[in-house]
Amino acid sequence: MTEQELNILYTDAVNLLKKLIATPSLSKEEEKTAEVIENFLSSKGVVTHQYLNNIWAKNKYFDESKPTILLNSHHDTVKPNKAYTINPFEPIEQDGKLFGLGSNDAGGCLVALINVFLHFYNKENLKYNFIIAATAEEEISGKNGIEILLPQLPKIEFGIVGEPTQMNMAIAEKGLLVLDCTAHGKPGHAAREEGENALYKAVKDINWFMNYQFDKVSDLLGPMKMTVTSIYTENKQHNVVPAQCSFVVDIRVNELYTFEETLNIIESNINSEIKPRSFRMRSTSISKNHPIIQSGIKLGRSYYGSPTTSDKALMNFPTLKIGPGDSARSHTADEFIFVDEIKQGIDLYIQLLKNIA
Repeated sequence: MTEQELNILYTDAVNLLKKLIATPSLSKEEEKTAEVIENFLSSKGVVTHQYLNNIWAKNKYFDESKPTILLNSHHDTVKPNKAYTINPFEPIEQDGKLFGLGSNDAGGCLVALINVFLHFYNKENLKYNFIIAATAEEEISGKNGIEILLPQLPKIEFGIVGEPTQMNMAIAEKGLLVLDCTAHGKPGHAAREEGENALYKAVKDINWFMNYQFDKVSDLLGPMKMTVTSIYTENKQHNVVPAQCSFVVDIRVNELYTFEETLNIIESNINSEIKPRSFRMRSTSISKNHPIIQSGIKLGRSYYGSPTTSDKALMNFPTLKIGPGDSARSHTADEFIFVDEIKQGIDLYIQLLKNIA
């Protein structure tokens, strides 16, 4: 690829990102950005498909006898927080930075991958097919994003999930298990020795969550992490012993434990009633020997285990999470991405795939 070709892809990517920033796309409200993406791909001669707010397309010489690579990122955003000092929906380019909601998470990744797809779109005699998928509801782990789209797609050999990783390779990702826990007691008057205080029972269990350490520690993902994030009772009166107290636990699960094993350990140690919200967001990993990982290593990219979850958790095939931008900027006020990161991201994505495709 020549410098001129790279510059064309980069310019198109930045211009597309500016349009996306200017088009609000909160999770479940991505209709307008889906239209922007569809229009952009159509303007490049690409035949697109839409399922709900998900846009996808195949490369021109798609061959069902060949394995397929999925290029995926999301076009929904979180709500802008109150600390913004600029209009979150106004793309502002200044001092080498492009400001705007979703610029870093994950607009830069998305527009880079879209233009990488366009680079390969017209090429013949590739070893792999390519599918681009710009999907919805990632920020809320919704069911109408990549999860509902995957059954509509041809069989996928492996995928690249665009999230801001500074173009280093997240080859493993912790799973997310959220528990709703309820301690049960008996009501009574606070002034007398009556009842069984459910709040005290909850605190005892919360103390266990604070102090327990799982035995198996992952080389990539480190130890398991459990965090109690809220506690509440329905009791509104100061003088009534609460009969019920509920709390929520956020658990980040490494690849050495299944959700079922994790629950068995917890249930054997606490007395509160436990209800898992979902088993969908499981931990994932891709072998360091996989061709795409070996390609990255040859390009000098480092690899690591990611403590955060993404749509990677919903894919039943090997996936690599990698993209321009920095995860530390995600969901922050005055979010931005360096425009050079987008250019470098396009270049590295193409080199990464060119080595194998």
